[in-house]
Amino acid sequence: MARQDYIFTSESVSEGHPDKVCDRISDSILDALLAEEPEARVACETFATTNRVVIGGEIGLADQSKLAEKMAAVPDIARAAIRDIGYEQDKFHHATCEITNLLHEQSAHIAQGVNARDDKDEGAGDQGIMFGYATNETPELMPAPILYAHGILKRLAEARKSGAEPTLRPDAKSQISVRYEGGKPVGVTSIVLSTQHEREDQTSADIRAIVEPYIREVLPEGWIDDATEWWVNPTGVFVIGGPDGDAGLTGRKIIVDTYGGAAPHGGGAFSGKDPTKVDRSAAYAARYLAKNVVASGMAERCTIQLSYAIGVARPLSIYADTHGTGDVHAREIEGAIARAMDLTPRGIREHLSLNRPIYARTAAYGHFGRDPEADGGFSWERTDLVEALKREV
Repeated sequence: MARQDYIFTSESVSEGHPDKVCDRISDSILDALLAEEPEARVACETFATTNRVVIGGEIGLADQSKLAEKMAAVPDIARAAIRDIGYEQDKFHHATCEITNLLHEQSAHIAQGVNARDDKDEGAGDQGIMFGYATNETPELMPAPILYAHGILKRLAEARKSGAEPTLRPDAKSQISVRYEGGKPVGVTSIVLSTQHEREDQTSADIRAIVEPYIREVLPEGWIDDATEWWVNPTGVFVIGGPDGDAGLTGRKIIVDTYGGAAPHGGGAFSGKDPTKVDRSAAYAARYLAKNVVASGMAERCTIQLSYAIGVARPLSIYADTHGTGDVHAREIEGAIARAMDLTPRGIREHLSLNRPIYARTAAYGHFGRDPEADGGFSWERTDLVEALKREV
């Protein structure tokens, strides 16, 4: 019997966190290449430190004549991303930081396994295991701790960018400990919030006075009580932040990006990777499938695992776990999934319309639990597979 009464904690980081700056730059470059050529191949990594950004990895375009033009645009794409995040500090400024572009053409040996030919369908871009998860404990079918940790930082970023809170700066982290009773979230036992700010004379109490109303606005009514512990800027002054305070790297926040530790993770990062990379696209598909299983009423919680081999189109395995909450046997769900959706890399990309410039917006505040958007963004959050799954079961 699974525990019903416990405390679970998840953390989030803001768009100005050094690692998230790098995720944003990598995904912005990906979007620019997909806007030029929907079948572009991209594996883009970014490193950031004091006054310096280094970009590397592989890109591939069918029209190689456009490669030089796109390579020349990379520094401007990076600067635009940094500017939008809000960095204009002395040792990390969008206009003055040094940007080194080391991107190069995709390996022909990788391409030969991935590309479709007359005798084979498009293969997976790598081997690996990918997980998706959904739970009915929130309307978004996401675990409450990570959902609200994201929500707090997103709301503070809105206040900062609107000018409502001019002394807040881009770098921030949150951590929420949620109390569960009977398996359902009912309150918050502790709130940790560290945010970069403008002036060294601002105390932890000053910062709490700024952020507390926004935190209360995001959390459900009644979740904060007199016993809730508050830790706001617990180390004191936090003026030096972003890549000047701590180096950043693409792909280092994979638990923040997914389910906050409430579900397994395959290990592969998302940002900077085009959708032929199953690290990204199959993880999106697994979330889509798990969410539709829960939305259909077949289970209260669902984990889906998919596995792939490089160059092989079909998934090697499909695994479902409803954690003892299912009205349908997991084996039936696995069979229904295989029949309801084409889980080859091409099938996933076409079903979820992934060959679009929709990825920069995923780089902060989570890849899951967001609303599907009119241009195809967050298409994996749709629940339009419910009836197909029901028919197959």
